[in-house]
Amino acid sequence: MAQGGSGLLAGKRIVVTGVLTDDSIAHAIARRSQDQGAEVVLTGAGRGLSLTRRTARKLDPVPPVLELDVTQAEHLDALTPALRDLGWSRVDGVVHAIGFAPPACLGSGMFTAGWDDVSVALHVSAYSLKALAEATLPLLGKGASIVALDFDAAVAWPAYDWMGVAKAALESTSRYLARDLGGRGIRVNLVAAGPIRTVAGRSIPGFATFEDVWSKRAPLGWAVDDADPVARSCVALLSDWFPATTGEIVHVDGGFHAIGTDAPGPG
Repeated sequence: MAQGGSGLLAGKRIVVTGVLTDDSIAHAIARRSQDQGAEVVLTGAGRGLSLTRRTARKLDPVPPVLELDVTQAEHLDALTPALRDLGWSRVDGVVHAIGFAPPACLGSGMFTAGWDDVSVALHVSAYSLKALAEATLPLLGKGASIVALDFDAAVAWPAYDWMGVAKAALESTSRYLARDLGGRGIRVNLVAAGPIRTVAGRSIPGFATFEDVWSKRAPLGWAVDDADPVARSCVALLSDWFPATTGEIVHVDGGFHAIGTDAPGPG
C-alpha cells in the first residue's frame, strides 16, 4: 500500500527505533506501518547504525535514518530538530524497540552482575522509554501514541535474570508515563510479544528453550520466525482505533501467558 494513501495509519508520521536486521520486530513494524499509509523515520546507534541504514533500504519507500543513542543526552536533544529538518511538524507515533543487557546480566543468575552492568540494562531497556518520550514530546500532540515492546515481566523466566528486572521497570515506566501524558491526549502502551528469533533473541542464553515450550503451550500456536502478528498489533495501537487505551500491556504471544501448564485439560 502506498505511503500516505488509505490504511490505518494514513497520513501519520511514525518514529521507529530498534531496527537492525530485517528479522527484527521493529523492521516488521516499520514495514507494516508503511503498508498502512504511514511515513516512517528509523533511528539507529553506534555500530548498529550501519546495519539500520542497510536494512532501511529493504523498505519501500526507503525511510530516513537518524542517529540516536538513547543513553546520550546530545542525541536525544537533537532528535526533534532533526525531525523538523526532515519537514516533520508533528510526530503521531513512536515505537520503542530498544533493549540491551551486558552478558553478565543474562544466564548466570542474579548474583553475577554488579551495578555497573545492571545500570546499563536498566538505562537502555527501561529509562530510555521516558527519555524517548521526552525527546519527541515537542512534536507529540493529542492522539499521538507511544508503543514499546515488552517481554512479560509478571514471572521469573529461565536465564532472563536482570533483563527481566529491566522489563518490569519498563512496564512500570509505561504506566507512569501514561499517567503523566494522558492530559495531553498521548497514549502509552506495551506489546508483550512471544519469543521471536531475532538478533536480540538469539543473544539470550537458552533461547531455544523458549521456542520449544512456547509452540507447545500457546493455545493458538506460535511461530518464532514470524514477527508479523506483533507488528500488526503495534500498528493497531499506533492507529486511532484505540483512542481510550493507555497504560495497557497487550499480549501477542499465542495465548501463552494465560496458560498455567502444558498438561492436557479434562476432556
